[in-house]
Amino acid sequence: MSNDRSAPMTDDEQRLHQLGYAQELARTMSGFSNFAVSFTIISILSGCLTLYGFGMNTGGPVMIIWGWPIVGLMTLFVGLAMAEVCSSFPTAGGLYYWAAKLAPSNGAAWSWFTGWFNFLGQVAVTAGIDFGAASFLNAFLDLQFGFSATPGHTILLFGIILVVHGLLNSFGVRLVAKLNDISVWWHIAGVLLIVGALVFVPDKHQSAGFVFGHFVNNTGWGSTFYVALLGLLVAQYTLTGYDASAHMTEETHDASRSGPRGIVMSILVSVVAGWVLLIGLTFAIQNYDGSLHSDTGQPVAQIFLDAVGTVTAKLLLLIVIGAQLFCGMSSVTANSRMIYAFSRDGALPGSAFWHKINHRTRTPTNAIWLAAGAAFLLGLPYLWNTTAYAAVTSIAVIGLYIAYVLPTLLRLLQGSNFQPGPWNLGRWSRPIGVVAIVWVVFITILFMLPQVSPVTASTFNYTPVAVLVVLGFAATYWFASARKWFTGPKVQGSEEELAAIERDLESI
Repeated sequence: MSNDRSAPMTDDEQRLHQLGYAQELARTMSGFSNFAVSFTIISILSGCLTLYGFGMNTGGPVMIIWGWPIVGLMTLFVGLAMAEVCSSFPTAGGLYYWAAKLAPSNGAAWSWFTGWFNFLGQVAVTAGIDFGAASFLNAFLDLQFGFSATPGHTILLFGIILVVHGLLNSFGVRLVAKLNDISVWWHIAGVLLIVGALVFVPDKHQSAGFVFGHFVNNTGWGSTFYVALLGLLVAQYTLTGYDASAHMTEETHDASRSGPRGIVMSILVSVVAGWVLLIGLTFAIQNYDGSLHSDTGQPVAQIFLDAVGTVTAKLLLLIVIGAQLFCGMSSVTANSRMIYAFSRDGALPGSAFWHKINHRTRTPTNAIWLAAGAAFLLGLPYLWNTTAYAAVTSIAVIGLYIAYVLPTLLRLLQGSNFQPGPWNLGRWSRPIGVVAIVWVVFITILFMLPQVSPVTASTFNYTPVAVLVVLGFAATYWFASARKWFTGPKVQGSEEELAAIERDLESI
């Protein structure tokens, strides 16, 4: 950083100082790059394709196609409510910082639990994305080199991918921002290429009646309504991770506008492009049951093979894998910034270590490796529980959405005391916030329920276990120790002390 500290501070730096923090991270991201991070983490080529097989069994085409716009609309309400708060408090801590500032009382406790749910959700999203990438890569390597799609092979690839993403993030935010910008166009072009191939190459397509109206229940449950609701996980898992725009605000220009826009635009663009992708893919199914029981371990890979032949299918798989790798890289970025901010305020065991900044790259390197390592641990149960992937995705949804909506709830309790930022909802703030809260309560209960019948050791949905373990740990830690010393987000110092921290970083 070569900024001259005698130069006047930017509005972004002034606002960050008002929030109590020094400009430690490099502020090099444009508004487009901020949008690109969230759009890349939502990654329609990752989420809805890795869970497509789950959707084929749990509701089938009708829920895959109609669940998407329904969930998309509800997600937009959640995102709009979040964006308004983000505009008021553009800091890397994001959700847990907002909770502390908006709570009418016990701000430290609200901040603590919001932060721990955000941490759980972020780690689970990273695990879900990179595990999905590993399973698609395994399907490709099976087709190309006969590297069979076994749980052991998938976990090996999962670990390698996480190491690569840790290394890429360690090289600095400029490289990550550049790759994210490329990722936006990779996703848009990828969707067009995949849908184009699936429209024009196959000799036959499914009927509109099948795509928009066929219901499938292979779960073992008798209730059509219950299974249809479970099928919403495909869309809701995909439409997560857009809190990344908030976590990157300390590295973004015009953060109080760029952050909120990044949240909302990433949801809107993903909902439209994702629906096009799902409709194109579902029309192209040649053999429904054959795709579900494919040797590749990935129903989408089999749909590609049946529809367009081996050579083109491999090319389409490479497009998907590329998108998933971009997605996982961005997820590690956002996850590490949340860990950095949470440990800056002393909330994680070993906070002093996780908060360290690499002076050469101006990135929180230790937080990056905690994000990757914790994600690997969450994916390991797949070795002995084949339903583990759906559970990891449920954990991601529940952890993130609870953290998303707690600041919205607190913002509503503030009423007219809330001071909106330059990007706000005006008189629509309350109704949008109420809808967001009701939706999150609904999906939190829904995705903890059993997904397959009969419930056995190998089909058990371990989502409630993971959520309770983290909640139990956070609660025990809080009551035993943290409530005595955790005061919520810390102020790093006076105006002069913040400037001194920035000078020290720039002199290195």
